[in-house]
Amino acid sequence: MRIDLRVPSPWYDRVEPRVISILKRLLIAVAVCGVLVGAAAGYIASVPAFGKHAAGNRQRRIEGSPQWKDGKFRTEEPMWSNLWASLRRGLAPSPTSAPSGEVDRLASHGDQFDTPPSSGLRITWFGHSSTLVEIDGARVLTDPIWSERASPVHWAGPKRWYEPVLPIDALPPLDAVLVSHDHYDHLDMGSVSALAARGARFIVPLGIGAHLAYWGVPEAQISELDWLQTESAGPVEVTATPARHASGRINPQANQTLFASYAIIGRNHRVYFSGDTGYFAALASIGHAYGPFDVTLIESGQYNDTWPDWHMGPEQAVEAHRQLRGKVLIPIHWGLFTLAPHGWTEPVERVLAAARCQAVRVMTPRPGESVEPEKQSVTARWWPDLAWESAAQSPVLSTRDGTTENRFVLPPCSSGD
Repeated sequence: MRIDLRVPSPWYDRVEPRVISILKRLLIAVAVCGVLVGAAAGYIASVPAFGKHAAGNRQRRIEGSPQWKDGKFRTEEPMWSNLWASLRRGLAPSPTSAPSGEVDRLASHGDQFDTPPSSGLRITWFGHSSTLVEIDGARVLTDPIWSERASPVHWAGPKRWYEPVLPIDALPPLDAVLVSHDHYDHLDMGSVSALAARGARFIVPLGIGAHLAYWGVPEAQISELDWLQTESAGPVEVTATPARHASGRINPQANQTLFASYAIIGRNHRVYFSGDTGYFAALASIGHAYGPFDVTLIESGQYNDTWPDWHMGPEQAVEAHRQLRGKVLIPIHWGLFTLAPHGWTEPVERVLAAARCQAVRVMTPRPGESVEPEKQSVTARWWPDLAWESAAQSPVLSTRDGTTENRFVLPPCSSGD
């Protein structure tokens, strides 16, 4: 008998060399991806501005919210966007998407706040969504951003067009700082830290307290609200009202914190602050429950028709003001950063055009300018005369149900043409 002493070939010797080459490349790619993911996780952990996930009792409160569904916060109406069209549009922005020279603004050291408003209501706009609301003896600051960039890092991200109009430590004592959501142009770690060191109290939507606590803000200075919950801020009441938007500092944190607008209600005056939101049907309910509002601060810029449910756009901002039963509209969310491809003056031009159609009173203070709507009837035009696209040329209409076949319809003439 002959015994075959040959050892059988291992399986990989029987595989075609081409397949082995592909498998090797895949293994190398997986290893590289693992290294990159690990490096990214390490980098994120080393940058505190990315924030922190909620945990413990804070997370249990989140999961008990009616807005928390299937592991994230959901809007009442779904949101539509076209990512690829948005990216293409962003590669060809308007030639006037940022100022070519100095922006007219009113710099100060805060002396104007030494004397309270004689009317009981004064609004100071600092650019974008940062405003100081002085209302019936209370001072409320909204979405403060004093940092150079709306970004977690100092070397990249949207850069502000001009220096802050006053130092953050020149602000008067505050009864509350309102934060609408945790995107970088609304929740700025540097500003939060500076204000917290002064003892400022923060009123924020559910989950955002985890970021603040991670940055060293004492829990006693943090109040987290779900929609329709109310907190006192000195002599006024602040209620978190619904919004149609999103949240997240990095993609894994998407919609793990709530987003909100606010009704600020004093003894004699009421102010609505929109934060970021697309147009949605519940605006009329907010106006009925908490209005009429003496002033509405409504986001009117950084819009595009490829993401119409994320931001209102100018014409819908005017219509939102009407639904909220507002008396004076002050457009915000423009005039500081380039976050959309439209011309930088286009939001205010289109707001004014739509407001003329709807007989809506609008005030447009310069960055740093304080206005008392009950004492002033108009504000001067301070921005340059640049080309801009009208609503007919570039319409922005939110969807009702997250599909482009069913959009909100504006009243006649509100297009501003």
